[in-house]
Amino acid sequence: MAAPTAGSAARLARPDPEPGSVPSGLPPALPPGSMPPGMLVAGAWAWRILAVAAVLGLVLFLIVQLRELVIPVLVAVLIAALLVPLVHFLVRHRWPKWLAIAVAEIGLLVALSGLIYLVVTQVARGFSDLQAKSVESYAQLKDFLLASPLHLTEAQLNDYISQIVSSAQKDSQVLVSGALSVGLTLGHVLTGLLLVLFSTLFLLIDGRGIWAWVVRLFPRRARPAIDGAGHAGWATLGNFVRVQILVAFIDAVGIGLGAFILGIPLAIPIAVLVFLGSFVPVIGAVVTGTLAIFIALVYNGPVTALIMLGIVLLVQQLEGHVLQPLIMGTAVKVHPLAVVLAVVAGASLAGIPGTFFAVPVVATVNVMIGYIARGQWRTDPRPAVEEVAPVE
Repeated sequence: MAAPTAGSAARLARPDPEPGSVPSGLPPALPPGSMPPGMLVAGAWAWRILAVAAVLGLVLFLIVQLRELVIPVLVAVLIAALLVPLVHFLVRHRWPKWLAIAVAEIGLLVALSGLIYLVVTQVARGFSDLQAKSVESYAQLKDFLLASPLHLTEAQLNDYISQIVSSAQKDSQVLVSGALSVGLTLGHVLTGLLLVLFSTLFLLIDGRGIWAWVVRLFPRRARPAIDGAGHAGWATLGNFVRVQILVAFIDAVGIGLGAFILGIPLAIPIAVLVFLGSFVPVIGAVVTGTLAIFIALVYNGPVTALIMLGIVLLVQQLEGHVLQPLIMGTAVKVHPLAVVLAVVAGASLAGIPGTFFAVPVVATVNVMIGYIARGQWRTDPRPAVEEVAPVE
């Protein structure tokens, strides 16, 4: 056995450190109470906020990566929220459940197919005339600008037009990328359509069982709050979809009737496009209204286009100041600024589908969080719409 060296003997002879003391070579520990209370609270909040942000970021990342699956499921949820009251109404009147579900889903498909067929046929009939009128109106505008006191030349007009076209192409890249992000190929469209149909079918057949399975994924003590919040969000979502259809119908009737009275061609396709575009907040109304004004300018001249502009603005003001506060008030309790920010965020994250789902998602999540925060699940596990989003 080797004899101990001097260094090892010194270490053996060194006494053990006293409890609570800091070994030599390490920075001294902070005495109790030296950290300001505000810093402790800020640190506690900071790491919790970072954890929540990380989870939300992961969820958004997964949604974007699985968008071809998530988007059809979300569409199916919206359709199911619209059709569930009809199915329950038919079942209460002694219809078999399978027949009520089949009538509801097939009826919706027939209605949407009829609208699309109407728009396509009307536009196809008037496309050649619209093209000729557009060329004629462009030539008239060009002659007017050349003879105007602005003293523009042919080269300047061509340069301005090329700049406008290039700017429009750059701006349209956002819409194109948003459309391509959904996967607008024939295979993706058919796959998404089948997913929507099957998801809607199973939500109508066993929606309660699916939600019960989702609730069982949470801890036992949290299940009553999650279940009640789900019912509150579902009531709000269903009411939102029905009210949005009513608002879109009123917009379509107002703008379409104005176009018909002014003698503007393609009044029926304009009304249908306004109806479909109203489901995309902010952007849809602007695009469809601009299309109606453009057709009025091409066919009927600037005076009729100005009148059509006034009609579009009047309908939009009616929607914003009358329909939204009175009709939509029970469906969505979200500030208009929050709606605009949600639409912009949805567009940046998921393109066109993001703008479509932004408002219903924000409205539903807002109601669910408020329901849990108020502790309403303890006394009201099955809330109604007027209880989770009361009219002011």
